[in-house]
Amino acid sequence: MEVHVVRPALISAAVAASAAAALVSTALAAPNAGAAPARADCTAPTGPYQRPMEEYLGLPVDGIQSEADCEAVRAFQTKNHVPRTDGYPDLATYRFMLAVKAADDPNAAGHCPARTYRVTCVDMDRQLLWVQTGKRIDFRPVPIRTGREAQETRPGWHAVYWRDKDHVSSLYDDAPMPYSQFFDGGQALHGHPGNLFDGGGSAGCVNLTVHDAAALWDLLALDDAVYVWGTKPGTGS
Repeated sequence: MEVHVVRPALISAAVAASAAAALVSTALAAPNAGAAPARADCTAPTGPYQRPMEEYLGLPVDGIQSEADCEAVRAFQTKNHVPRTDGYPDLATYRFMLAVKAADDPNAAGHCPARTYRVTCVDMDRQLLWVQTGKRIDFRPVPIRTGREAQETRPGWHAVYWRDKDHVSSLYDDAPMPYSQFFDGGQALHGHPGNLFDGGGSAGCVNLTVHDAAALWDLLALDDAVYVWGTKPGTGS
């Protein structure tokens, strides 16, 4: 096979000399150009999920924030796009850690039935959602928020029966519910534009970040199976 190589045009010696002089001048004028800015010291205090983050990150598990702990948590937050990146081990950081930890085999405990068809798995114990077909993971685990006390997400088998990309709630002051995929009565998988990790719960829906809800919308279709199990921490008393 003949290969045609495109060669750049020759540059005159004068032009080359002029370009070289310009580069030297620029370097002298800005000796630190392109250098990464110094990062502020990590000073976030001890957080509510200090111990599990220390354990996951292989740090000494004492439940007390150190500068090394703070730096390690901050690096984890930055790498995994956690809403905060200051090194404070809050609920969001913990939920993202659970998702990362489960990524390779979210159904290791076998709680979500493996079927020949696509199943959206909603793990209320760990507050995670993923999609699988048999043993294949079609949608990696992401953090979610299920129903609060007395408004728990209903467990068991369901199916997506209605989809509305730009839905707003008719029950809760026209609250936006982007990428809604309803699976049981008024309960839906949908994006939550606000803080997903405020420690409370939904009114029964399965809340995702808007980014994750959009990706899930692109994957699922009407009649897709949804399987819900477990108990959201802080509910079921």
